[in-house]
Amino acid sequence: MTHSHDLYITTAIDYVNATPHIGTAYEKIGADVLARFHRQRGRKVHLQMGNDEHSLNVAKSAAAAGLAPLAYCDAMEGKFTTVWKALDIAYDGFIRTTEPRHQKTVAEFFARIEKNHPDHLFKKRYTGWYCDSCEAYYTEKDLVDGQCPQHKSAPRWVEQDNWFFKLSAWEQPLRDYITTHPEFIQPVIRKNEIMSFINADAGLQDISISREGGTWGIRLPKDPTHTVYVWFDALINYISALESTAHPDPFARWNALAKNRGIVHVIGKDITRFHCVIWPAMLLAAGLELPTTIFGHGFVYFRGERMSKTLGNVVNPLELVQQYGCDPLRYFLLRENSFGADGNFTWEQFIDRYNGDLANGIGNLVSRTVGMVRQYLGDKVARCSLLVARNSSDTANTLRDAVTEATQKIQVALDYEKGDIQFHDALAAIWSVITAADKLINEAKPWALNKSGEKEKVAEVLANVCEAIHGVANLLAPFLPTTTAKILHAIDFKNNSGDLVALFPRIDTKESIVTNETSAVAAPIATTPPAPATPAPEGIALIDITDFAKIELRVATIVTAEKIAGADRLLKLQVDLGTEQRQIVAGIALHYTPEELIGKQVCAVTNLKPVKLRGTESHGMLLAASGADTVSLLMPMRPVPAGSKVK
Repeated sequence: MTHSHDLYITTAIDYVNATPHIGTAYEKIGADVLARFHRQRGRKVHLQMGNDEHSLNVAKSAAAAGLAPLAYCDAMEGKFTTVWKALDIAYDGFIRTTEPRHQKTVAEFFARIEKNHPDHLFKKRYTGWYCDSCEAYYTEKDLVDGQCPQHKSAPRWVEQDNWFFKLSAWEQPLRDYITTHPEFIQPVIRKNEIMSFINADAGLQDISISREGGTWGIRLPKDPTHTVYVWFDALINYISALESTAHPDPFARWNALAKNRGIVHVIGKDITRFHCVIWPAMLLAAGLELPTTIFGHGFVYFRGERMSKTLGNVVNPLELVQQYGCDPLRYFLLRENSFGADGNFTWEQFIDRYNGDLANGIGNLVSRTVGMVRQYLGDKVARCSLLVARNSSDTANTLRDAVTEATQKIQVALDYEKGDIQFHDALAAIWSVITAADKLINEAKPWALNKSGEKEKVAEVLANVCEAIHGVANLLAPFLPTTTAKILHAIDFKNNSGDLVALFPRIDTKESIVTNETSAVAAPIATTPPAPATPAPEGIALIDITDFAKIELRVATIVTAEKIAGADRLLKLQVDLGTEQRQIVAGIALHYTPEELIGKQVCAVTNLKPVKLRGTESHGMLLAASGADTVSLLMPMRPVPAGSKVK
């Protein structure tokens, strides 16, 4: 990943009918880390965010609040930017779709389509399902038990004369482009989902891009009696946001960035069809370049359920930050799993990560090191830097090698063009340096050296550790910017003579924390006494727990599935186990089609010896229940990170 040109990173713009929760924050934090990482490497980066204000839901929320839509949006802008600032999101631009520059760009975009492809915008009768909650049109086959697949609510039937965009004309060009540009849609599971959608029997259908009547929205340039469909309007923000004094023509700026492989969209996996199918087709129709990479990240669930106000499980990031600071939340969300996978938030997991990795890890290392420097070296602290400069001992080289190795691993983990973004692996690499520094302290025992009067040796050990901590702080900067500043201040012995404040005071797991549907604070962590053991039924051979422990069961996400020639019962699967991707052959072809398996999570035995089935190697086995004439794969009831242990 060697780029020297400008980089334009965008996040999805947010509906303002509700304030952000940590699922929304996850996207912004991930994009912010990417932006900070590339800035740190000397690249000129523009991180763009914003609000999507023309939805019907926004108008309804405004009416419920007794405000005009624009006044409501003005108030919500402050609420959103307050959250982003609290999370230390260093965005460079923030756009609202009610801004004049955006409305001007939308009009120009339509003009470009009409000039290049006059037949691509046409009027006809629309009849079909429409979900007000996600502002999306659905076909009958898209619905799940008659409900919206995203909101689990019944859509309404719509019949009206709308303007359409000829999406069907771009089916083959999109198929060809995605096939020849593997970096275009990431991670690969998102690409596979989009290709399955494009390759479906019905193919791509022309889409409605307007609403008849209505007073809230951008008027369709060629028919002012219609407003532009909110998604068609919203996608164009990525171009309108580029208009500035330095770049008065946003279309020219867009093309320049795209030609230099400098545009990355970071979006949720639920809106990939809009971004990976409709948006590229719009751009091609307007004669514009396509973005470099569209990355569809996973969701953050709360105890396995998607967050919603209805379920009362929304975690408010602002309240969490007020209690624990922004970096613990940033760390937890990025440390649990890859960016493309689904994550899960529970207070027990959050506290375990906080106490284990932050308080006992980096917090303890910095605190004990600074304490020993001040206690043992006194006025000689300035000698640390001199000793580091000339120290070439094995311990010094070991720590320097650890920092170098971590740096290289981070570069690989954050390469958005090559696959999933592995924030968790990058952080694990940094923590390996922390572990190495702790190990050096424990083995060298500076306290014992000081007691025996070996001051030079004490200074050498602590200087090596301080150098490693400095390296850790630099590596942490994109992830935990507030903590990085505190660490660098703490080890600046020439200019800092104050007392070190604990970076991460431990959380008392017995403290009482109250919760409700809008609060970020968790319920008390209860301890339930174990139930008495129940004897096994007669006739069942009991095994020892050590026998069961030999079996490694993990949750796998199916990335690809295909039939094996000459083997009617077998399917060849590529599955994601979080830290690796491997191939498993399963005898389920009579019960499942390859298409319906992509993206599904299943349970697998992952420590079996590899075997060949019909000449195809298999590295594991899926678990399934079988009846007289059916087979059913065992699947988690709620999404969990790929690679999670089954226990």
